[in-house]
Amino acid sequence: MKKTATFALVHFCVAFSVTYLLTGSWVLGGMVALIEPAANTVAYFFHEKAWERIGRRRALQTG
Repeated sequence: MKKTATFALVHFCVAFSVTYLLTGSWVLGGMVALIEPAANTVAYFFHEKAWERIGRRRALQTG
């Protein structure tokens, strides 16, 4: 759990820093730092679903 929490903090800091450096906006940096991980979580869910489907197809073809 500690590893997950520290990675989330690093992710937040990187997203904030990159956005702030590109825009100079603290507000935009904060918004991106909060929204981007949420969007990534949703994308990861669908990515996993797609790979599950691929795995099932391969199992049917070889089985």
